[in-house]
Amino acid sequence: MNDIMDLHTHTIASGHAYNTLYEMAKSASEKGLTLFGSTDHAPKMPGTCNEFYFINFRVIPRKLFGINILMGAELNILDYKGRVDLRRGLLERLDYGVASIHEPCFKSGTVSENTSAYVGAIENPSIHIIGHPDDNRFPIDHDTLAAAAATNHTLLEVNASSLHPLSVRENAKENYISLLERCKHYKTSIILNSDAHVAEDVGNHKRAWDLIAEVDFPQELIVNGSLDRILPFIPKLEAYL
Repeated sequence: MNDIMDLHTHTIASGHAYNTLYEMAKSASEKGLTLFGSTDHAPKMPGTCNEFYFINFRVIPRKLFGINILMGAELNILDYKGRVDLRRGLLERLDYGVASIHEPCFKSGTVSENTSAYVGAIENPSIHIIGHPDDNRFPIDHDTLAAAAATNHTLLEVNASSLHPLSVRENAKENYISLLERCKHYKTSIILNSDAHVAEDVGNHKRAWDLIAEVDFPQELIVNGSLDRILPFIPKLEAYL
């Protein structure tokens, strides 16, 4: 499949990434992408930017280096109700939201509690993608997650960074194999993202595509190949095309 987008990336604003927004967008353009999304960490992540960073995205061109730009955030899921760390008014200013569980911001509970945290985030209309639901440190019920995502029209992410041999996330490949089987069952759509923290990694989804091939996941449930496929999941994109 043609892969034209990367919607989970980080700039120096996240505190532990190493390139600017323009450097990241330029890399996306050079790699032939059509759509690039920037999702710096929301304020509860240690070392990241203040919430004021997210209030002024209107000044950023939505075309850079010949490609479409979306400005979002990687929100931290904070509790078992799925609450996140930007208030509603700021969430509504984002082009889209990715919600993830991160160790500094979330205390892992039971499988039921962790799953409830994800489901609560999925039910938030300002959240469009669930980031890296693949870590054994936060065990979840894959069947419940896939069903909730399908019902609420939320994308589940296959995160290429999680599949890196040096990733801190535990058992990611095996968890994805299980989750993708349930996504097949519920016809849950997914997105492949890089989680790039340096410009070189933008659009690098090779490990994710290798896994997709291994499990023979249906191409029609992957949004990466077409703007028409992503539009129903991120309505604000239409205004920039």
